[in-house]
Amino acid sequence: MKPMGTDPRILSLAAEVAKSPEQNVPVILLKLKEIINNTPLGSSELKKIKQDIYCYDLIQYCLLVLSKDCSRIQGGWTTISQLTQILSHCCVGLEPGEDAEEFYNELLPSAAENFLVLGRRLQTCFINAAKGEEKDALLHFFEIVTDSLFWLLGGHVQLIQNVLQSDHFLHLLQTDNVQIGSTVMTMLQNILQINSGDLLRIEGKTLHSILDEVIFKLLSTPSPVIRSTTTKLLLLMAESHQEILILLRLSACYKGLRSLLNKQEPGTEFSQELTQLIGLLSPKVYQEVEEQKLHQAACLIQAYWKGFQTRKRLKKLPSAVITLQRSFRSKRAKMLLKLRRQKEEEDRRLQLQLQRQRAMRLSRELRLSMLEIIHPGQVEKHNREIEEKSALIIQKHWRGYRERKNFRQQRPSLMEYKAAVTLQRAGSQISDVTSRELHSQAQEQLQHYFMGRALEERAQQHREALMAQISTNIEQLVKAPSLKEAEGKEPELFLSRSRPVAAKAKQAHLTTLKHMQAPWWKKLEEEADEIDVPKDELSVELGTLFIGGTKPP
Repeated sequence: MKPMGTDPRILSLAAEVAKSPEQNVPVILLKLKEIINNTPLGSSELKKIKQDIYCYDLIQYCLLVLSKDCSRIQGGWTTISQLTQILSHCCVGLEPGEDAEEFYNELLPSAAENFLVLGRRLQTCFINAAKGEEKDALLHFFEIVTDSLFWLLGGHVQLIQNVLQSDHFLHLLQTDNVQIGSTVMTMLQNILQINSGDLLRIEGKTLHSILDEVIFKLLSTPSPVIRSTTTKLLLLMAESHQEILILLRLSACYKGLRSLLNKQEPGTEFSQELTQLIGLLSPKVYQEVEEQKLHQAACLIQAYWKGFQTRKRLKKLPSAVITLQRSFRSKRAKMLLKLRRQKEEEDRRLQLQLQRQRAMRLSRELRLSMLEIIHPGQVEKHNREIEEKSALIIQKHWRGYRERKNFRQQRPSLMEYKAAVTLQRAGSQISDVTSRELHSQAQEQLQHYFMGRALEERAQQHREALMAQISTNIEQLVKAPSLKEAEGKEPELFLSRSRPVAAKAKQAHLTTLKHMQAPWWKKLEEEADEIDVPKDELSVELGTLFIGGTKPP
């Protein structure tokens, strides 16, 4: 689908390409360079122009021209090199829209491969050229093609892996020419600076081939430029990837590399990089690299484990949330049920209270209506009958309460009686001789019990007498005056054991006499607590109770 609002320059250029013969198309496509250069870099207008160029298949035309023989193209390598610039600039920053899959999977890899093929052709022409001016021109075109390829890779880093795995790139890298080799090494260094991770994604055989060629150029090339570039490139690869450093350190293919590098005569331009590279290959640095590698491996394992645990918890989270919701809903349902039951109980209680009040009101209304019906002379008789009935009901409830209380008090005696009857029933089955033996044993045990009990009672009485004597002595000693204040025969009271007791008895006798001689009204409060009501008086029938509010007939 053609875009709306296409630039008229692109429309006219596309129409001219469609109408012109095939040999004139490359020269016509060169006009795209002027259109692109006249548009501000990074502007929306430039993006729109690139989309128009792609939609009208002008990029595809440029790609077809680059795949043809340059000898049949008007302008030769000059036209070819400019078309590579146009193609790389049009592809970088382009948003293909609906044709994105075709653009990324077919057009871009094809463009990168064509750039490498052009580079090999220029390499061959440069080696076969005899004149110096021709060599300079071809080297210039080669640099333009490599710069265009680098520009394309900078905008689409996913093509780096394709370029590094290409056989054309490996052939470019294996050249013996100093100028071509330096240019390719510089391009490889720039590519790795963009994204060095793609170096480990290529096949192991290709990686070994690249490393072999770089080390070979470093050790065998006498050119200082090549040696400087390869040293920087190898240092970059070793510092960026520990796997490459371990490979250089342990692989049998590179055994003795450190000793060969020590024998090199470093120039002033790259002596620092060479010293750093030798230091990286030393055993101490290798050990540090190994430790760092183990640390990174441990971090990676921890990251995977933590990720696994997190994903596991996330998987369990819905079930945990469901369980939590179920528990919350169950608890809320129980709470609501409890509140509803409490409300129903409260409503029932209020309803019963209302029913009682309504029944009481109806009873009172009924009584009032009956009082209105009854003759005034019979009202007092009617009230007396109601009071008698009420008294009978109260008496009935009171007698029931008293009998239940007496039954609870007599219950242990009844249980003992039942136990005795049970024992007697069981003992009736024993023979007379056995019964007499059991009786005599019981009598002996009972006699021992009563004898021991008498001894214990006498010992207890003796203890109580001693405690009373000690308490009396202590009380008399506490209340006794000091020796200085004592008069008469008071000290003689404490010379024997009987005198303190006699003194205490005398004091108690005086207190009793004083209490008996006191007026009767002072004894009311003291005697009120000591009044013991006989049990027979508490069990008086309630039939003789006075009912308040009535008069005798």
